Amino acid sequence: MQSGQLGRREFIALLGGTAAWPLAALAQQGERMIRRIGVLTGLADDAETQAYMAAFQQGLAQLGWADGNNVRIDTRWTAGDADRGRRYAAELVALAPDVILASGGSILAPLLQATRTVLIVFTIVADPVGAGFVDSLAQPGGNATGFTTFEYGLSAKWLELLKEIAPGLTRAAVLRDSAIVGGIGQFAVIQSVAPSVGVDVKPVNVRDPAEIERVVATFARSPNGGLIVTGSALTTVHRNLIITLAAQHRLPAIYPQRSFVTGGGLISYGPNFVDMHRQAAGYVDRILKGEKPADLPVQAPTKYELVINLKTAKALGLEVPATVLTRADEVIE
Repeated sequence: MQSGQLGRREFIALLGGTAAWPLAALAQQGERMIRRIGVLTGLADDAETQAYMAAFQQGLAQLGWADGNNVRIDTRWTAGDADRGRRYAAELVALAPDVILASGGSILAPLLQATRTVLIVFTIVADPVGAGFVDSLAQPGGNATGFTTFEYGLSAKWLELLKEIAPGLTRAAVLRDSAIVGGIGQFAVIQSVAPSVGVDVKPVNVRDPAEIERVVATFARSPNGGLIVTGSALTTVHRNLIITLAAQHRLPAIYPQRSFVTGGGLISYGPNFVDMHRQAAGYVDRILKGEKPADLPVQAPTKYELVINLKTAKALGLEVPATVLTRADEVIE
């Protein structure tokens, strides 16, 4: 009788134990179900960058991923600082996220130096093949894939549009980041087409504000000049300074994205980066569901936009041709 009672006690204890371990296992499973996304991007207090991040999170939400619910998003902002970019890249990699979103070539580079195993989706990268980030656009081959900003041929369009809106232009200073492949490539294309439109071009490196001010002021001393601002993290960081200098020296200028024109610049032509970040959410979703960046082709932009600021044109004494106005996606008056 005693042994029988002992057997029942053992059975009850065993039953209690087996009932307890599934609860612990379910709790652990719940923790694992919260996926982790790292984000490395530019300026924290920039309205345009915030619009990109909002579009990315909206894209995720449409695909069923909600920050704080089934996914955790850890964001770091480099503010165009190379040392900060390297530090935050290592910091994000150490968190062992399922995937990292990298916004810009100067941001992607330190990430790939920090890891070749953590999966990465990039945006706003001018030449991922030339920079060595991927093997090819069709078959990236490594741990990163994403979305290019544009083909280099777009750089020629900047010069052509600037000449169209300012026919008297004979000289153009090209603001670029010479430390990145995209900066070199964009200037090379502009330089190659410059003779055909009768414009002499001069590269201006955008390392620091003092240098930009000095070179632009010197350039502006001669007549019939204009500015071409190429796409890079540094030109974005120094956006307000560049717009101010263009106005101060009465230089017609063309920019790579809309935010320059809403901030007072003359004209911009380039990809819709908000749409690009929304699309990037789709790639992040696919990676979270098991696909590999090596198998996802790098995509070119599908939407480009031409934005014109008529108020700035008037201040510069320019009359925007009807042929340009009719092609504009947005006109600021």
